[in-house]
Amino acid sequence: MKIYETLQVEVKDQILILKLNRPDAMNALNARMFDELHEFFSADYKSYQAGCVIITGSGEKAFAAGADIKELHGLDSLQAEHLSSKGQSIFRLIEEFHMPVIAAVNGFALGGGCELAMACHFRVASAKARFGQPEVNLGIIPGYGGTQRLVQLIGKGKAMELLMTGDMVGAEEALRLGLANYVVEPDQLLEKAYEIAMKIITKAPLALKGVIHCVNGHFVPGVDGYALEARTFGQIADSADFLEGTTAFIEKRKPSFKGN
Repeated sequence: MKIYETLQVEVKDQILILKLNRPDAMNALNARMFDELHEFFSADYKSYQAGCVIITGSGEKAFAAGADIKELHGLDSLQAEHLSSKGQSIFRLIEEFHMPVIAAVNGFALGGGCELAMACHFRVASAKARFGQPEVNLGIIPGYGGTQRLVQLIGKGKAMELLMTGDMVGAEEALRLGLANYVVEPDQLLEKAYEIAMKIITKAPLALKGVIHCVNGHFVPGVDGYALEARTFGQIADSADFLEGTTAFIEKRKPSFKGN
């Protein structure tokens, strides 16, 4: 199993806990971390037996406090566009990942850190969490999908306000807006995310993959979400897991899903 410079990986009960591990830099997203996130979600996850991923930050202060500003300083137009496209592709990989990905937001989730949290399938927040897209303070806009996913999650009006003011919102406000699913005390954060993950991994893997695919499809221009749902429903009906799930229901027992 690979040792990373900027990530820590732990497996517990088929749940992968992925820690952003630059605590001295408040887990800022630098080029190396982006590369390692890409490596993990494109291939390295196969080294582990898992059914769910939890992403969190090392230390107590930050999930990820944004991009590494030193790496952004001095970029020309083409370099900046390339960096934005690269970050978007990595976060899209997470958003479209076949396993559920939960963000356990333990502190500041700002800029790229907020964009990473929003790319996860849903978010559990510490009461100390703070969310924001403060890029306008640096003379730039979000580049890793923030202008798109924030609108999807909280609506155009409030998203416009936060993107234009650069203001942060606390955990309770994030919960009210729909940016967070749960708010818990800091010492209960991973426990809550783990509790949800343990429930999820009892479900059929192909069905979970299908849910992710269809919900994401709703936001793809030109995609008929209902047709995608019907097609995916039909594909999964051919699976052994569907037969097992329906048989178990009829026999009044718990299903044993195998992911095929």
